[in-house]
Amino acid sequence: MKQLIVLLVLMITFNFYGQTDLKAQFINIEPKVIEWRRHFHKNPELSNREFKTAEKIAKHLKSLGLEVKTNVAHTGVVAILNGHSKGKVIALRADIDALPVTERNELPYKSTVQTEFLGTKTGVAHACGHDAHTAILMGVAEILSKNRDKVNGTVKFIFQPAEEGPPPGEEGGSKLMIKEGVLEHPKVDAIFGLHIRSGVDIGHIHYKPGGAMAAVERFTINVKGKQTHGSEPWLGIDPILISAKIIDGLQTIISRESELINEAAVISVGKITSGVRFNIIPESAELIGTVRTLDPDMKIHIIERMKAMTQTIAKAYGGEASIKFENFTAVTYNDHELVSKMLPSLKLVAGAQNVTQIKAETIGEDFSYYQEKVPGFYFYLGGKPKNALKSPLHHTPDFMIDESGLLLGIKALTQITFDFLNN
Repeated sequence: MKQLIVLLVLMITFNFYGQTDLKAQFINIEPKVIEWRRHFHKNPELSNREFKTAEKIAKHLKSLGLEVKTNVAHTGVVAILNGHSKGKVIALRADIDALPVTERNELPYKSTVQTEFLGTKTGVAHACGHDAHTAILMGVAEILSKNRDKVNGTVKFIFQPAEEGPPPGEEGGSKLMIKEGVLEHPKVDAIFGLHIRSGVDIGHIHYKPGGAMAAVERFTINVKGKQTHGSEPWLGIDPILISAKIIDGLQTIISRESELINEAAVISVGKITSGVRFNIIPESAELIGTVRTLDPDMKIHIIERMKAMTQTIAKAYGGEASIKFENFTAVTYNDHELVSKMLPSLKLVAGAQNVTQIKAETIGEDFSYYQEKVPGFYFYLGGKPKNALKSPLHHTPDFMIDESGLLLGIKALTQITFDFLNN
């Protein structure tokens, strides 16, 4: 019976994907999507500052005759396409913000944008692929707007700012989009999104039912010591030494206390700030880092142990320390039933042999907050450059993708939309 259902789904999807006019539309849209992606890549904007990006997105969506709302969650853009008949409501989401990274390559559309981020001069670059996500969804919107007669229901296009996290002291990202009603009016039945991956071969799609990406917490540790001359450390309390001991101790929570055979977990310190001069032991230090967990019980245990260990270690060396946590994302949880229903759509456009189930990863995605409200499915799209022996990592100056992989993303989201609304 299950095989019969899958066969019927494939037959239904073929009626759309196999049409000559749609194939031509996909071919015609590809160069436009690449052009858009390159524009965004050359003109990146940081979280909650995506003004020009949003302006270009909105202009395109309005040209398609869609209902467009701007300034959602500061700089977000939301558009609605009403099909030829009423039915379910599907949401498709793309993130639009860039990162404080100085790009390192010789691409003709390389970003040369410079800014100051949290007091540090830096470049700005789409070092994670959000430019590709944005361009893909703009292309999907154009394809679907030309095929309203094939759409039984409503499509909501969500172009979301600040996926990388809003600046300190500001709200943003999917949390604010939800707060401002992006999943309502009309109420969304399911939401879909994709993330291009530089380490996945073009033409391939990776997915994971259930928990796919980690819950992310940011932590800040403030260590208090006693300032003294660097030549007389015995007269002071060294917060840098205490910080080193805390960092070392925190890793034992992962290596010796966490049941990693059940789920992965990570504690990483990404920034240390302390001192002003080589011969002065400073009074204080600040450590900023992240905790990644895939299991709720492990998350509770790790955070409680971090609190206790931070204070205890500092006290053992004569100092004081406090730690606070800020939630960045929940677990990106792909609804099992939704994945099962939509997997034939992905296999149709990519080929069954190119759609692979993978294990959970400790990266985070604020797409997870949408999934707490409605069923959602988030998957990876191959973007590994052709003939590349080593993949350029995300969030690095050398990040790069092969643009020939974008077309599959357009086809995948288009096919998902047709199948979800029409089945």
